[in-house]
Amino acid sequence: MDLAAAAAPLYIGAMVWEQRKLNKRAEQVGPSAADYLRADTRASIAMGVGSLIMPITQYLGGHVVPGKGRFGKALVVGVAAAATVTTIADRVFVRYAVTSANQADPDRQASRSRVARRARGVARVGGVATVAGAGVLLTACTGYVSSVKRQWVIGKSRDLGTGVLAWTTAMVGWDFVYYWNHRMQHEIRAMWAIHVVHHSSEHFNLSTALRQPVASAFGVWVPYGAMARAGIRPSLIEYSRGINLIYQFWIHTDTVRTIRRCEEVLNTPSHHRVHHGSNRRYLDRNHGGILIIWDRLFGTFQRELPDEDPVIYGLTKNIESFGLWDVMTHEYRDMFSDIAGSTNWSDRLSYALRGPGWAYARREQLMPAT
Repeated sequence: MDLAAAAAPLYIGAMVWEQRKLNKRAEQVGPSAADYLRADTRASIAMGVGSLIMPITQYLGGHVVPGKGRFGKALVVGVAAAATVTTIADRVFVRYAVTSANQADPDRQASRSRVARRARGVARVGGVATVAGAGVLLTACTGYVSSVKRQWVIGKSRDLGTGVLAWTTAMVGWDFVYYWNHRMQHEIRAMWAIHVVHHSSEHFNLSTALRQPVASAFGVWVPYGAMARAGIRPSLIEYSRGINLIYQFWIHTDTVRTIRRCEEVLNTPSHHRVHHGSNRRYLDRNHGGILIIWDRLFGTFQRELPDEDPVIYGLTKNIESFGLWDVMTHEYRDMFSDIAGSTNWSDRLSYALRGPGWAYARREQLMPAT
């Protein structure tokens, strides 16, 4: 049983309760960014449903792993061919773009300019195809090799059973791996393009917890299967996943200000409000699932300062849309546009693998002066 999906009635009941409480608060002190907005809530719920019914993970594992899926070898050949053609086109563009400017003969200059433009067009398409294809291939292979099922074949000889040690290891282990995957989703742009869905709302309430990406399979690089290899049963790993997700639902609220001493150990609504803030002070902080101790240990913790710096929810540049296609794809579109506009592999790979902040700064740096 998928505990996170089975808890759907709990989610609905909690949202109804929260909305009533927020409505009463709004009557007393006025509206806030925690209030429910119909279009925003509808988008969040639709994304949550989509994340449950889109079998992207199963499709990747079954179809595009080389040697296992029917498209795997073709994808490898396609990525290699696209990379080769793009590299050649880059060189042709540089050579002909420079030499065309030095031609005294207008006809030769026009001819070389045409070749340069065509080469540039080929590189734009080839660069995007290479990066996108390599991303799908790498994700599929990593997910297949590190899957809980495959790793349990090795780990079952170390079976820790179902006692307290096994449960504790599963719960803490899941939360530890989740922290690193979540952190990378903020620090690697190709993964941010997936996770940004969850941060795209300018409102913060329990419905925001349901705003999950349908392409989440592309956003896991630290393998949860490592726990199965260490002797944790797959069933315990799956239950730990469900409990972790259910716990994270309730921290998406503005109605709970603090839980006092527990704030030092647990991830709480206060800590998670920080995580959803677009304020510079709050960016890329508090990545934990149930425990906040990982952020404290690894330098990503930030306490909420409501009097000094009230949280502003959303993105540093909001999408101003509730359309599901815009919510799902806006960062992908921007990322692939940046890759298409690049003239070298260093920039293409950096636009995908470095942080979103680097990408935005690099884009501004390359803009022609006006």
